[in-house]
Amino acid sequence: MINGDMEKLYPSAKILVRDRVASRIHQKDASLYDFSSEVQSCAENFMGWVDLGTNPPLPVQEVQAFADEVVASGIDTVVLIGQGGSTQAPMTITKYNKPDRNRVTFKTLDSDSPVRLREVIATCNPATTLVIISSKSGGTIEPRMALAALRPTFEEALGAQEAARHLVAITDPGSDLERQAHEEGWLKVLSGEPSVGGRFSALSVFGLLPAALVGINLEELMQHAATAERLCSEDAIDNPAVNLAAFLFDNYQKGRDKFSFLTPKRGRVLGLWIEQLVAESLGKNGKGILPNIEVDSLLLADDPQDRSVIMYQTRADLWDESKNFEMSLAYIDPAIPRQSYKVESALELAEHFVMWEYAIAMCGYLMQVCPFDQPDVAAAKAEVLNILREGQPQPDFVENFTDEILMGQVEANVSPQFKGYDDLRGVLKALFGSIQPGDYFALNAFLPYCGEGRREALEAIRHDVAEAFSVVSSLEVGPRYLHSTGQLQKGGSNEGVFLVLSADELKDVPLPSVAPSLGALARAQASGDLITLADRGRRAVHLHLPDNSGVTLRCLAEVVKDTLAEVMIERTIGEELESADWPEGQSE
Repeated sequence: MINGDMEKLYPSAKILVRDRVASRIHQKDASLYDFSSEVQSCAENFMGWVDLGTNPPLPVQEVQAFADEVVASGIDTVVLIGQGGSTQAPMTITKYNKPDRNRVTFKTLDSDSPVRLREVIATCNPATTLVIISSKSGGTIEPRMALAALRPTFEEALGAQEAARHLVAITDPGSDLERQAHEEGWLKVLSGEPSVGGRFSALSVFGLLPAALVGINLEELMQHAATAERLCSEDAIDNPAVNLAAFLFDNYQKGRDKFSFLTPKRGRVLGLWIEQLVAESLGKNGKGILPNIEVDSLLLADDPQDRSVIMYQTRADLWDESKNFEMSLAYIDPAIPRQSYKVESALELAEHFVMWEYAIAMCGYLMQVCPFDQPDVAAAKAEVLNILREGQPQPDFVENFTDEILMGQVEANVSPQFKGYDDLRGVLKALFGSIQPGDYFALNAFLPYCGEGRREALEAIRHDVAEAFSVVSSLEVGPRYLHSTGQLQKGGSNEGVFLVLSADELKDVPLPSVAPSLGALARAQASGDLITLADRGRRAVHLHLPDNSGVTLRCLAEVVKDTLAEVMIERTIGEELESADWPEGQSE
């Protein structure tokens, strides 16, 4: 049973019940989305997720048996290579389950960072490691390049033939990845269901194999999913998906087009999955709802009037952690609408996957947008491929990174609003000075998040912007976000302000094709993101730093902090001048 606290009934719940939206979704009735022929056609092809719990296309017993055989063979580490929906749900399931009883060490590689690649290689033994390559299309550039970078280590240790026996493919039938796996003699190929889109694939084989490998009983997991499907397909006011959809939509209608997701640390991996589902499904045609994983409830002490709050209580490893989270909620302005849920075990995640998937499909109906496509993700991919063919665009300006210490040069590219600036502090001042109430800020970082000081510096930038302007502020991991919030950033309303970061690599990893190296791929993706954002009129700056060391990122955080202070001082002075009671006949 889905454990949640629905505080009030929202009006659009009655519309959803009246129009039988829940049952029609469950029946895969694509005519529900008949507000355009293109949307209806898309829905006809991508509603296979609605009954995965009760009617899985691949028998769960087969997946469970294969996972058990793998572990029995001596495999103690699993590396999942993928991107977007192919990795987000597995990351959520395996990380949530880890503190309890994961029977193998599970690592996810969805980064272009050579730092992250080396970290994964250094912490696994090829002889006892299974590598899963998950890609619905089989052609997504990030997993292809990650496998190309990782594979030489395995072949050097095991030989080419034995290394292939440590590879498993999860992909849709007929893909190039399926063909490659069969030709090279990989251990296993598991077929996805073409009618299930990536972000709706949590309860397909893409999510089930990782769950089984870490020790989750799939039959029990799917029992929870089946129960949730029965609840969420009922045309009833007490349907939890109806309630959640109405909460999101009615607040959206009132200008609260963002929600802050608060949870103890263990639950934030669920927030990442929710972030992709909501942002990529609804962020298009100038519309959208922005999810934001928030770690500081004090930023919500005063109602900013543009967001709601969704809180998840999860099992915590320590009593103090749970108590600290409960205490933090007391500081949230009671005027901010909120919903509360609870997840006790990894098995219960299945219920919440189903509830959110049904709710977001309902929001698509209410908002009149297609919840199953991602048009702006494809546009950004095309731009990256063009850069890899034609070369990097020339920077708008280059300067020494700091005046005090010679750390190398920073290269900047800017959207048209900021053309003409030729120094770092000036362009950052213009970028942050453009932030207004109701906007949001995203730090889109194609950088490693491991290693001392890196993530802390990036979190400091995100937090300082949020605190200065009382706006939603998010730290987005590149290239992961391109397949997630990247859709909303480009296809949603023009409320975003973006700082895109990439950096030279101290020790890059060469690639055999497509891109010369992992670092070059990351930079191309950052540049492509800036170009695509700029083409859509977004306010954006891309900084390519001299390196990605912790000290360099801390220096950037200091520059941002100083710049924010300047912006706020000027705003304060401007407000005082506007409100000043000038003597008659005297003006500013």
